[in-house]
Amino acid sequence: MKILLVEDDEMIGESIQIALESENLSVDWVKDGMQAEAALATRPYDAMLLDLGLPYRDGVDILRKLRAEGNAMPVLVLTARDTVAEKVHGLRSGADDYLVKPFDLDELIARLEALMRRVRGGFERVYRNGDVMVHIDTREVQLAGRQVMLSAREWEILEALVLRPGAILSREQLEKRLYGWSGEVESNAIEVYIHGLRKKLGQQIVINVRGLGYMVGKT
Repeated sequence: MKILLVEDDEMIGESIQIALESENLSVDWVKDGMQAEAALATRPYDAMLLDLGLPYRDGVDILRKLRAEGNAMPVLVLTARDTVAEKVHGLRSGADDYLVKPFDLDELIARLEALMRRVRGGFERVYRNGDVMVHIDTREVQLAGRQVMLSAREWEILEALVLRPGAILSREQLEKRLYGWSGEVESNAIEVYIHGLRKKLGQQIVINVRGLGYMVGKT
């Protein structure tokens, strides 16, 4: 799962990132409202952890815009705004759950897991294309019934594509997926990992749309 963490406090953000990654969750951490909006426009996320008191753009404004655009991604609000009225305001603005600072990291993880279970309704997300089957939630990939092992970055690219079958993702979007918002981008990384995916799963799995980017076919 890919989580967007929006938190401007360095100590809190770093602690959350470490805790989530220890649970094998992939985390993009941004530190202000404008970065959050840019991240949301770049790629889909499975869930967002959202602080409300952010530089440049208030968290409630980000939440309202997300819901106005029809994005139903689960959002767990993390904030020091602890009055009943403020909690109600956050929930009515589109939050799925609300956790007041300071909080226990184990409770944060438990609430996030519960939120994801409710959203999915117990159904596993699966992408099928010919002999290729991708179990998105368990990260299991099969070719003609046999398990195929992918590197972490091959999986990141494949997941980004199969979450939006039929949609073209640009090279820049895929680079953001691999390197987040702070990593140094290797010049030919996307081509290398797509070559690896095609070698393992067949040339047809990733389609190159010349001049635009890459996609996988709709199922």
